[in-house]
Formats: sequence, C-alpha cells, structure tokens
Amino acid sequence: MRKVGIPHPRLPLPESGQRDDLKAFLAWLGDAIPLVEHLGIREMRWEGESLVWALSLAPNLNDKGTGFGGGLTAQTTLLGWCWTTLWLREHGLARDVVVAEATQRFLAPVIGDYRMTCAPESPQGPDSLAAQLQSRGRGRISLAQQLWCGDTLCLEARGHYAVLAGV
Repeated sequence: MRKVGIPHPRLPLPESGQRDDLKAFLAWLGDAIPLVEHLGIREMRWEGESLVWALSLAPNLNDKGTGFGGGLTAQTTLLGWCWTTLWLREHGLARDVVVAEATQRFLAPVIGDYRMTCAPESPQGPDSLAAQLQSRGRGRISLAQQLWCGDTLCLEARGHYAVLAGV
C-alpha cells in the first residue's frame, strides 16, 4: 500500500539505448500510481515516435453512457508523462517529470473502446529536450495527444512536460 509523502521506488533503467519492456513498465506504473489500475489501459506500444494506448471505455463511463471528460483528461496527462519518462529512460536518465501545462479539446463523444496516441508536437522536440538537459540539467517538451474511437478523432490534447534537475 502506497504511503502519502513516500516516493515509489524507480524501475531499474533499461540497457543502454534500449526501450523499456512496456508490460513491465505498465505493471510498475500501476503500483506507483494506484489510479492506473482503474483507467482501462489494455495495451501500451510504440509506433515510431508515438506512444499508443488501447483502452476500454467501461471504467470511464459518465452518466450519459459516453467517455467521462475528467477521466479522459487524466489519461491524456498520464500518457504524456509516460512518453517523457520512457524517453528519458531510453536515454539512460532516471529523472522526475511533471506536467507544467495541459489543455484539451473535446471534438466528439467517446462511445466505445478507444486508442490514445502521444507524440512530440514538433519533430525537433526530443533533440531540443536533449540539448536543454545537457546544458541546463533540466528541460521541457511539448507533446500532442489524440483520442480515437474507431476512425473518429474525439479529443485533442496538448501538454508541456518539465524534466526536473537531477539530484
């Protein structure tokens, strides 16, 4: 059971230049953030530079029988946090990541199981983050998330994630 004020132990970093085993990362995430087990994440995978989640709608139903906006917003924020954390880990860095700013735009109701994608807003984003970390020891990246229900884009989100200086 997690205790308030006590950080959860980090996962060991993957081998140099390797990506995390996403099943193991998702299991760790569920321990680190108890809410995760209630979000309906069925799968996490990389598609190029995009991190993709497949999700069940059932845990996020609202009173109208569609996706609950607050839950969907939490998912977009966490997906961006995961993208940033996994990118850092792939580059041999165990650092704290926080969301600095987030916005969402709801375009259509979510009426079934769905997928979310997250990628850098700019193709130069990862290189810029790497340069910031090298020169200042901290940095920011802007990420874009999309929620798709079938072929329908239901939600667009943007998040600015800060990588804190190492201790």
